[in-house]
Amino acid sequence: MIALLMRDLRLAVRAGGGFGLGLAFFLIVTVMVPFSVGPNSELLTRIAPGVLWLGALLSCLLSLDRLLALDWEDGSLDLLATAPLPLEAVVSVKALAHWITTGLPLVLAAPVLGVLLNLPGQGFLWLVLSLFLGTPALSVIGTFGAALTVGLKRGGLLLSLLVMPLYVPTLIFGAEVARRGAEGMAVQTPLLMLAGISAAVIALLPFASAAVLRINLR
Repeated sequence: MIALLMRDLRLAVRAGGGFGLGLAFFLIVTVMVPFSVGPNSELLTRIAPGVLWLGALLSCLLSLDRLLALDWEDGSLDLLATAPLPLEAVVSVKALAHWITTGLPLVLAAPVLGVLLNLPGQGFLWLVLSLFLGTPALSVIGTFGAALTVGLKRGGLLLSLLVMPLYVPTLIFGAEVARRGAEGMAVQTPLLMLAGISAAVIALLPFASAAVLRINLR
């Protein structure tokens, strides 16, 4: 599993779908928002949690279409399906590699970009915590979407349409945690909901992704 993880990390970086592309898109979204809404610091403070979470979500979408496509194109996916390693473990490792190269850099960069949106000081901790809890769910859901569309020509748009509705609960509770934390309100309820969603997704979706891959590989 470690060898597979290291291989996927190298592929993610070499294919141009790693942390560089996601961070660049995240930066562009964050920088463009003040130009679009104006230099109103109170307005920026109010919308900062939602904008940062939406930027992180869209950044995660950028590399999903190549999550399994490279292995499909060179035949590696067929070999992995017949390897001693269970297919559920394979998709879990791929989701972990996607989170390390995309989600984790976004978590680390969010406080710096929050300064550009005038995020209150008490909101930085909750923003980082919400992204740390929520971005793994985005990667696992994205892996499920990639398994559904693997082998389809120009399946990137279809993949986005499939996973976006599944991303909505994570976006709602993640942004709510960050918003309440920035305003000094209680965050326990949305934080527990966000953690519950991530735990359920991580526990269940690898089995669904593996089942879909087995059907597509027949």
